[in-house]
Amino acid sequence: MTILPMLYATTGTSTFRDVLEFFNRLGVYDVILPFILVFTIVYAIFERTRILGTEKVGGVEYGKKNLNAMSAFVIAFLVIASAQMVSLINNALPKIVILLFLGVFFLLLVGIFYSEKEEVLLSSGWKIMFMVIMFIGIIAIFLYSIPTASGQPFLTWVMEFVIGNYSTTAVSSIIMMIVVIGLMIYIIREPSRGGEEKKESSSSGNHGSH
Repeated sequence: MTILPMLYATTGTSTFRDVLEFFNRLGVYDVILPFILVFTIVYAIFERTRILGTEKVGGVEYGKKNLNAMSAFVIAFLVIASAQMVSLINNALPKIVILLFLGVFFLLLVGIFYSEKEEVLLSSGWKIMFMVIMFIGIIAIFLYSIPTASGQPFLTWVMEFVIGNYSTTAVSSIIMMIVVIGLMIYIIREPSRGGEEKKESSSSGNHGSH
């Protein structure tokens, strides 16, 4: 019964927190985990795209694992050699996980209105909206994780610059160009082929029935 009070009295924190602090001093979060993450992602991309060539094993084509592994190993080492890149990864990943949790929690709340036999599916409009929100969120997270020379997040500097100079000609012109380009893309975009294919299949079915 006296062990826990003694631990708190000597360390001031829990034992598991001391273990995490020890891992931090050991370089687990600054070296090992970023290296494993970058190596895994780059290796998976090389295996998926097979840009370094393929080889046949038993009549089946596989990616060149030796080249893929060595290239991913070198890229991961170059990433962790840069303290700025490691800091960017460590600052951005927790925020991206929060963004992921927000999406999962939203689906959980939406699932309340579905029965047990129904799948929680969103329409194409909702999917596009959430994809845009996620894209903007990821860009904002990485911009916020990039520090300026003064140590201020780059996103904060951009927002302060826009707020302080929104009435100037340059900023107003940039905003107007973004709005005009967005409207042009929305107007001249081609309609999806899904509706046309459905119409063609329904019309062919009607002709066949006649």
